[in-house]
Amino acid sequence: MEPDVEKSDTEFRKIVEDLGFKIKDDSKDFKDEIQPRFVFQLDLRGKTKDQIFSEFQSKTRYNVRLAGRKGVVIKEGTRDDLKVFHDIMVETGKRDNFLIRSLSYFEKMYDELAPEHMKLLLAYHGDRAIAGIIPIMYGNKVWYLYGASSNTDRNLMPNYLLQWTMIQEAIDRGADMYDFRGVSGVVDENHPQYGLYRFKKGFNARFVEFIGEVYIPYKPLKYKLYKFSEKAFRTLRGIKKKFMK
Repeated sequence: MEPDVEKSDTEFRKIVEDLGFKIKDDSKDFKDEIQPRFVFQLDLRGKTKDQIFSEFQSKTRYNVRLAGRKGVVIKEGTRDDLKVFHDIMVETGKRDNFLIRSLSYFEKMYDELAPEHMKLLLAYHGDRAIAGIIPIMYGNKVWYLYGASSNTDRNLMPNYLLQWTMIQEAIDRGADMYDFRGVSGVVDENHPQYGLYRFKKGFNARFVEFIGEVYIPYKPLKYKLYKFSEKAFRTLRGIKKKFMK
């Protein structure tokens, strides 16, 4: 399990360790676990939209307004628009060097979760989609799960307007929390993912570290072999990507 429990929760740690679980809480990067250990969360409780917006960093507020001035328009997509989003996602993956799930995966998500628990928002400039996000909604929380942006027109700042649009929708839903999801745990300006950290931090969200992977190795030898093979696969995948470049 990789629960939505903060590392500082000593009571939870004691409970699961007493039950025989082990805790892997040393990962720093996305590649080390399935769910990110480090996220940014924006507390929406008791605040108006104007209050939330005023608490963004000045550069973030500027970029949200810039997107609007430049003619970026946010529209809610349908299942048919998933192909448009997926094409942009493939473009993003090639640019930022990460794997992309198939279109059928997103279609299955939509069939199972939309419209109550999933949305597709697309940013348009003219008649062309240039960015998009997929948020997930459950209970009192909204999660920013997937995002994509084309290589062109990034100077129009569509991602900022997309996030602000979804934050407003979260407030309208009565959500207590907007979760921007993962960032690297290595907070260093020289880290390749520092730009993502800076982008999400700009919305005045709180940096959160989760407890990590909670597990029981019923078959320790097979578990060690599995972890070794997983690491080897990721290493070989990285080498293959470099070679293909």
